[in-house]
Amino acid sequence: MVHGFKLTVIALVTVLLALLTIVFGFLDPYGKHVYCISQLWSWLVLRVAGISIKIDGLKHIDPSRNYVFMVNHQSNIDIPVLVQTLSQFQLRWIAKKELLWVPFFGWAMWASKHITVDRSDPLDAAKSLQRAKERIAAGISVVVFPEGTRSRDGKLLRFKKGGFLLAAQTGAAIVPVTINGSGALLPAGAWRLRAGTIEVTVGESLPVEGFRPGNLRLLSEQVRERITEHLRPSGASQFHSATGFEQLAVSKRAQEKQGI
Repeated sequence: MVHGFKLTVIALVTVLLALLTIVFGFLDPYGKHVYCISQLWSWLVLRVAGISIKIDGLKHIDPSRNYVFMVNHQSNIDIPVLVQTLSQFQLRWIAKKELLWVPFFGWAMWASKHITVDRSDPLDAAKSLQRAKERIAAGISVVVFPEGTRSRDGKLLRFKKGGFLLAAQTGAAIVPVTINGSGALLPAGAWRLRAGTIEVTVGESLPVEGFRPGNLRLLSEQVRERITEHLRPSGASQFHSATGFEQLAVSKRAQEKQGI
């Protein structure tokens, strides 16, 4: 019942704020002014869901600069988590084009000037890369999930090269970001959103000078190593997803087995 109430509130918040974003997005070439609506949406979603964020490493980044943030991807909740974690930055996502057809959420993405790409169309991918370059030139940071999709077991998938090509061609430093715990609270393909704590570790930025399309693999390996350094096995974060009632129930069952 509580879960259904949370989902209803989140859905209503999403619809209302998406409509505001769509209306004002027409007057906002790069989505800079409507981005505050995204920040409000993210804060409300996490608050309603009962999710808190433990952040480490913000000292490594300068709010006056723009970056290409490379992040591991475990859950749909990663998006509001990153918006709140990197609240001093204007963020735009590189996402698959199919998301534009998700009612309200996808329309708000379009109005906010996020970057979508049709992965089956090389020409569209090139256009998306150009749009991402324009965002960076306008002082906006770009978020890339280099795996291209959510990991279902918490392990890093193979990295795609598009984000690394973007960084190399624009000169924007790459910041590796590791998320732990989001897959336990909202696994890929699930609807049940649990309360708990998600940990985000922001790594030191990696300069991209000297990297060209021919040696991007080395850059990719460096980023992967930085993300993996702070990534825990998915089971290691499960304890964060248990509510007080769930923990109490587990404790009682353990006592019953021991005859206490």
